[in-house]
Amino acid sequence: MQDTKKRVKNKEVEELKNQLARALADYANLEKRVAKEKEEVLQDLTRKLIIKFLPIYDMLLSAQRHLDDTGMAITINSFEQILSDEGIEIIRPKPGDEFDETICEAVEVQETDDKDKVGKIVEVILPGFKFKNGSVIRHCKVKVFKSKD
Repeated sequence: MQDTKKRVKNKEVEELKNQLARALADYANLEKRVAKEKEEVLQDLTRKLIIKFLPIYDMLLSAQRHLDDTGMAITINSFEQILSDEGIEIIRPKPGDEFDETICEAVEVQETDDKDKVGKIVEVILPGFKFKNGSVIRHCKVKVFKSKD
């Protein structure tokens, strides 16, 4: 009789251990999911805020091209440093780089007879922005060579 009671208690203890292990695993999974969702929400809010500030950045760049002002350059550098501190990278392809639709948007084309230039960037009109994880906030606006054919 006592042997049967001992087996029953051992079985109950094993069941409780299993339930505890499952509960701890479920809790660990919940913590991971909540952390991931929190990061996604934070990234989404950051994206929305940055998108609101980009027109100001674009105006500063445009003004700097015309004025070549030291104070303006300092302001632009400060803006870019804040972006970098927040995990945002500026996408700056160069003229002659291959057009990459994952980071660039062709807003203008220029015809060429030179087959080697087709599909390459002529000019960067506006820089793009992405999170360090690669998620694009805004594609670069570029002018691209296309064949005259």
